[in-house]
Amino acid sequence: MPAVPMLAVMVVVQAYSGPPAQAGKAPSPTATTVVARRAVHAVIIDGKDDDEVWREAAAVTAFREFSPREDGDPRFPTEAKVAYDDHNFYVFIRAFDPHPDSILKILARRDVRAPTDQLKIVIDSYHDRRTGFEFAVNPAGVKRDYAIYDDNREDDAWDGVWEVATTVDTLGWTAEFRIPLSQLRYAHADSNTFGFAVWRDIQRYTERVSWPVYRQSQSGFASQLGDVTGLVGLPAPRRLEVAPYMVTKNVSVPAGPSFDRSQKLTAGADLKYGLTSNLTLDATVNPDFGQVEADPAVLNLTAFETFFQERRPFFVAGTGVFRFAVNCSQVNCNGERLFYSRRIGRAPQLPGNDAGSPIATTIYSAAKLTGRLPGGQTVGLLDAITQRATGSADRTTEPATNYAALRGQQDFRKGESGIGVMFTAVNRSLDPLTDAALRQSAYVGALDFRHRFLGSRYQLSGSLDVSRVAGTAAAIAATQRDPVHYYQRPDAGLPLDPTRTSLSGDAEELLFGKVGGGITRFETSYQRRSPGFEVNDLGFLLRADQQSWNNWFGVQSLHPSRVYQTAFWNFNWWQYWTVGGLPVERAANTNVH
Repeated sequence: MPAVPMLAVMVVVQAYSGPPAQAGKAPSPTATTVVARRAVHAVIIDGKDDDEVWREAAAVTAFREFSPREDGDPRFPTEAKVAYDDHNFYVFIRAFDPHPDSILKILARRDVRAPTDQLKIVIDSYHDRRTGFEFAVNPAGVKRDYAIYDDNREDDAWDGVWEVATTVDTLGWTAEFRIPLSQLRYAHADSNTFGFAVWRDIQRYTERVSWPVYRQSQSGFASQLGDVTGLVGLPAPRRLEVAPYMVTKNVSVPAGPSFDRSQKLTAGADLKYGLTSNLTLDATVNPDFGQVEADPAVLNLTAFETFFQERRPFFVAGTGVFRFAVNCSQVNCNGERLFYSRRIGRAPQLPGNDAGSPIATTIYSAAKLTGRLPGGQTVGLLDAITQRATGSADRTTEPATNYAALRGQQDFRKGESGIGVMFTAVNRSLDPLTDAALRQSAYVGALDFRHRFLGSRYQLSGSLDVSRVAGTAAAIAATQRDPVHYYQRPDAGLPLDPTRTSLSGDAEELLFGKVGGGITRFETSYQRRSPGFEVNDLGFLLRADQQSWNNWFGVQSLHPSRVYQTAFWNFNWWQYWTVGGLPVERAANTNVH
């Protein structure tokens, strides 16, 4: 019987556990680039460099002083090392100091800058030279963090989830950072490059050093970062955070000679989900902001509204995406904007003397989608619904309202130029008690642009906004008479029409200035807002019917002398008119510091 050959098949299955660890000596960092080292084992955050990855990672040593001297030799050396794994981005910094007993360890609240030394890392995970995150710590372990947008604007209300440990020893002091990748936004790719920088403050000498060197004589912040490369195989995590809550409230109410007690149960939840590595969905249902820091006490004796910073976590996240300033220049900038999130969940507008009216309207639900796409597009979409607020006898003090905002931006030339659009909408469910005082609907559309040229030393920017509000004749008449418009002014020459049921307006801005290079800076700008321009349903506006010409010129010296470390001289001149040409204000000032 013939033998039947048998084919032996051996299948070897190897489980994939991520990119292999880097072998050999790490490449030496340059003046602007460092290669991150992949950590094989989890890094213990204790402020010490005894982990294996820190022995293998190359040290960044080319730190340069940038204040008070630009690109000067630092007083003390500094070293930084960068590592990562599938879940975290790590940085270890050694700040050498021959007199460690002079390093102050001052405690302070989070995000409060204490008069002490500081170490800070800056990460531009999108690598778009426009956005990023800052993580700072002092020797006592006090943390500070910021979100960066528009290249050089900081949002100090942003609070990330990250870890840092510090130690003070005979060599100086150290800081070891662990930044979860879930806190960063980056494009999913085989290999990533992040913008990166390390800053050090030596408080007792008022000296600041950085890698790479930060040049105050140039424009921008995120655009001056170096690069961290070698980030191979970063996952695209589906970030999911859910924070449910439940609150019970027992209220004692006088009832004749005794008291009645009412029990109230409230529940809700916040959700954050990473749809992709660079698009995030935030949602909230019946949110509770009881632990949010209270607004400062303000005594306002004017007819104009006070601007308060947003502190509620849901609205703080991604706030830079929705920013669209109005009437803002180097001379005057009062927080006026098309999107002011404090309108959502605001105090009821018609409380009167009703003690039964709540201090804030209830947000039924809200959702927000923010992110940045690989093609340089930034998108932001928000929608929120607030509950009808009532006082005694079921009297409406704030109607149920729907708020919506859309913001889109497209960058060109590596962020040197860009265009953007914005739309906002507000719709209220009015009843006979509220339709005479509140507008039923409000819509705003806007375009903006910016362009830097001649080596990023000059910038031209501008915007065009249009608005339309509608409601009953009584509500629109009240709008014409309010302090933002003052149609009834004897000198206004405006047609106050008590029969109209809508009001439309427009606003224009054009700004040109020198933003970098040399010792001089300047900006000249023209802003105009028509009498009917109205954005206060979801924005913040102090005055309409105004045009202005603002001019600013400055001279700066960043080279220390025997008299000063840095010196600045500024000259400001501005003039305001009504749209009809009536002069309102003309002024100038100068200052030296």
